Amino acid sequence: MRTHKILVILVGLVFIGSPIKADDEVRIGKQIIKLSSNQMTPEALWAMGRIGGYEASADGRQIVYQVGYYSVKANKSQQKIAIINADGTGNTTLTTGTKSETDPTWYQGKIAFLSGGQIWTMNPDGTDRKQISKTEKDIEGFKFSPDGKKVILLHSLDFNDIIKKNPDDLPKATGRLVTDLMYRHWDHYVESIQHPFVAEVTEEGIKDGVDILEGEPYECPMEPFGGMEQLAWSPDSKTIAYTCRKKTGLAYSISTDSDIYIYNIGTRETKNLCKPVGYVEPKIEPSKTMKYHKVNAKENLVNNVGYDTNPQFSPDGQYIAWLSMERNGYEADRNRLCCYNLATGEKHYLTESFDSNVDDYVWSDNKDALIYFIGVWHATENLYAVNWKGEMKQLTDTWDDFGSIRLMNNGKQLVMERHNYTSPADLYIVTPNFKKPEKTTIAQLTFENKHILDQLAKPTIQQRWVKTSDGKEMLTWIILPPDFDESKKYPTLLFCEGGPQSPVSQFWSYRWNFMIMASQGYVVVAPNRRGLPGFGQEWLEEISGDWTGQCMKDYLAAIDDAANNLSYVDKDKLGAVGASFGGFSVYYLAGHHDKRFKCFIAHDGAFNLEAMYTETEENWFSNWEYDDAFWNKDRTANADKTYKNSPHLFVDQWDTPILCIHGEKDYRINATQGMSAFNAARMRGIEAELLIFPDENHWVLKPQNGILWQRTFFNWLDRWLK
Repeated sequence: MRTHKILVILVGLVFIGSPIKADDEVRIGKQIIKLSSNQMTPEALWAMGRIGGYEASADGRQIVYQVGYYSVKANKSQQKIAIINADGTGNTTLTTGTKSETDPTWYQGKIAFLSGGQIWTMNPDGTDRKQISKTEKDIEGFKFSPDGKKVILLHSLDFNDIIKKNPDDLPKATGRLVTDLMYRHWDHYVESIQHPFVAEVTEEGIKDGVDILEGEPYECPMEPFGGMEQLAWSPDSKTIAYTCRKKTGLAYSISTDSDIYIYNIGTRETKNLCKPVGYVEPKIEPSKTMKYHKVNAKENLVNNVGYDTNPQFSPDGQYIAWLSMERNGYEADRNRLCCYNLATGEKHYLTESFDSNVDDYVWSDNKDALIYFIGVWHATENLYAVNWKGEMKQLTDTWDDFGSIRLMNNGKQLVMERHNYTSPADLYIVTPNFKKPEKTTIAQLTFENKHILDQLAKPTIQQRWVKTSDGKEMLTWIILPPDFDESKKYPTLLFCEGGPQSPVSQFWSYRWNFMIMASQGYVVVAPNRRGLPGFGQEWLEEISGDWTGQCMKDYLAAIDDAANNLSYVDKDKLGAVGASFGGFSVYYLAGHHDKRFKCFIAHDGAFNLEAMYTETEENWFSNWEYDDAFWNKDRTANADKTYKNSPHLFVDQWDTPILCIHGEKDYRINATQGMSAFNAARMRGIEAELLIFPDENHWVLKPQNGILWQRTFFNWLDRWLK
């Protein structure tokens, strides 16, 4: 008999220094949560602090960072600012009130941050708080120039090019007159866009500045996830580099062609670094994949026709680097590191020998290692360095994932975020060694959730290489429950990854969390099936145009290997779960699993691909993945196969209970997809449930909805697998 322990969580007493005062609105402070065992629960998951942005001081002695806490009772979050010395001492929370404070950065020895839509500063000890901006519009992001005399401000502007403004005499009218595509994006109607402004920093403070994109109907940063990383200052503070896709409507919805621009503050002139002057884009057929369009012909690829994002100037100001995808219309193309010589206009791609994505990078002061970057290979996200010759070295070799990367301003160390299946994000100091990578050191800096994690039993993580149906090797993660007993039989879940081209690396999720799944008594099988990065471009691209082919065989190979070769897997109690493309996978497997599974869970999955083609907002995605619109009579063989294998056409073969989950503000995969799947199951007489969230998007972000999601998820699994 297992002895149950009481898990006590002192929420908010994570930081060394003065404790945070409790308040009625946000659960941060001395409130105590008591759980009945040492197993991970939804409540424990939502009690954890979530580390956000961070930056080292100019002298490299301190790191300021953002951390978020969630109150299930209040159903809201609060973002706080904390500081820690580079040696791990002096960890102190600087935010003491109930308002959120975000985007901490260093400015002239002080900490600058956002609060209430304005920029404030404070001393590193939290004293002498002052509001230094007084702009008409709220500030949604900012970045000071190196000389401290100017600042980039992000403001939202009304945008009525696609959704027309209603007549002034109808102030209560709720209708929207739409005139073109991209009227919705991710989870909102596009009635405003962000623009960057340049403002002077004076003794009187910061006031409204000059719109870099004045009169242009384009967004910067780019929706839906772009932030300040898409803008950069030159070292001399005279120019700004920014990312922009200068398209609207239909042209925007079918294209991933964004460029890097240079804006001269003195002359207010803009130069495109990706395209030559006078460039004319070849004609594009909106309802067909760009794979075969002239825009992606070899001779046109020199014009950087894919995603180009996240510019950074070299420390000497002679070069600018950015992340560059080669082809237009392909959002999952390989992210390469491009370096541009500002004097000659020459472009040099440094990471051609790395057959995977560059996910984040930073210029180095090291002459041997020009740029440090992180990328995924064999299902782990590690640190690499590359020099001008394209010589690349892997500097860390762990099963963990490194997230964003920042240079310590002494130039000798890096601040990096790191996480894995059993640990949420913390900050680490990495001391890289390009000449002798084995001497690279990693030291943990923050221990944000140690007070919780130390009281939780951890699952065991294993790697397993599985033979696929076409004779290749596939890396599969096996996650075993805490207190695992190999002599017992465990219900087992096949995890189906989304994307469809997102890695199954050592991620930490507050929803699709492998630790909580294992802690509820399930073995998890998580294959890096066809279509995932980190195994070469050929492996990655085998999924495009073939959603129901080899990748589905890979799923079945993984679960069959586990059921037949792992004695502790109960082959009579198998379930399949997944979100987005993973949800699509579940809907497809429901009609093609030959009675392997006893239940399914699909979150925000595509069910009817014909409907999905015209429902989704980013049409480039469907064009690339399906090849053609369903109405094209001359559609390709891949397109024909895609539509003929849509999950909704195989409902007659469904025979297994299924839980469908969807958010009604999900405009990537509309909620009608989940509703249709649920309705079809019930009309077939199959046991089914529908968990619908009217106020959530492709994710579930509100605390009480998150708890409801987890409880519904495990109640369904327990009902059919235990």
